[in-house]
Amino acid sequence: MLAPLFRLQIPNDTSRKIIHVDMDAFYASIEMRDDPSLRSRALVIAHDPRQTGGKGVITTANYVARQYGVNSAMPAIEAVRKVPRRLLVFKDPDFEKYRAVSDQIHAIFHQVTDRIEPIALDEAYLDVTDNHRFPTTIALALWLQQTIERETRLTCAIGVSYNRFLAKMASEFNKPGGRTVVTPGMAQAFLAPQPIGKFRGVGKKTLPRLEALGIENGADLLAADPGMLQRELGKAGFMLALHARGIDNHPIEVKERKSIGKERTYNPPLQSAAAVRQELTMLAAKVSATLRQKQRHGTTVVLKVRDVDFNTQTRRTTRERYFVEADDILAAAWTLYNEETDTSASLRLVGITVTGLAPLSFENVDLPLH
Repeated sequence: MLAPLFRLQIPNDTSRKIIHVDMDAFYASIEMRDDPSLRSRALVIAHDPRQTGGKGVITTANYVARQYGVNSAMPAIEAVRKVPRRLLVFKDPDFEKYRAVSDQIHAIFHQVTDRIEPIALDEAYLDVTDNHRFPTTIALALWLQQTIERETRLTCAIGVSYNRFLAKMASEFNKPGGRTVVTPGMAQAFLAPQPIGKFRGVGKKTLPRLEALGIENGADLLAADPGMLQRELGKAGFMLALHARGIDNHPIEVKERKSIGKERTYNPPLQSAAAVRQELTMLAAKVSATLRQKQRHGTTVVLKVRDVDFNTQTRRTTRERYFVEADDILAAAWTLYNEETDTSASLRLVGITVTGLAPLSFENVDLPLH
């Protein structure tokens, strides 16, 4: 059984610098980027319920659709009821494309830190406490927003604070495209007016219970007796009492990196094989350098190209011996380009990624067979 909060001395770790990145209407934004005619429509990413017998759930919706009360996780048929027919567009989700864009964004994250906790394809926590590249964390956050928009033509909201809970609250505070900073000295003033439903862990079952206790916002939650919250809600009440005080010492849960890659976009596009090879040579060198820096090598090389019509292709080759040398990576990518892709297309994006990673201590060894 949990001890009452008022008997515990919970330290508030304010030494960390945490960024929460949340892409704006991610799947819908990708589709609008690739087809600008969708921007003025109420775009819903879901199978059209008029063709599925009313079945299906909304994955996400653009901000035009949200103005009509359409949101993710809602039955798709609700969009038909809420949005004027002339505005409504359904589009089947293309998760392969969304994952490719997410990988591109995560490659940008890895330019500033490897302490990354992905939450979904469209959001992640970054621990940038040890940042030495930028003069301030705010400058780093601005660079992330600008680089993501420049390289993907997509926007994101960013929250900056000293823990996960506040960073996520901050990113949600000013969507889409906002950037919100909550310092230790600002935490109480920031949380006080926040509706209680915005607090993490307050769902459909917990919200009415809190409202019945007269708790409607952060100020009410802070004023509530911690022992009462714990008795009424158990562990959830304990966590809410901590959050009301701006406390969340939960560390970033770093996921093992599964790939290392580099890619670039081009304007004007690449229009010759010679130009493509020159860029592949540069990218292979950068991937090799990063592999050595991270003490990794991998068994698979992935080539990614996107043409001027935004058609994206990924091709891969796998071998038993590890890739780490730039010449080996280039040779594999060049073969994929010549044998597996349309070499006549003008390219606006080229990328190389090495996957199947293992520590460099796992050496390539040729075993004698006799």
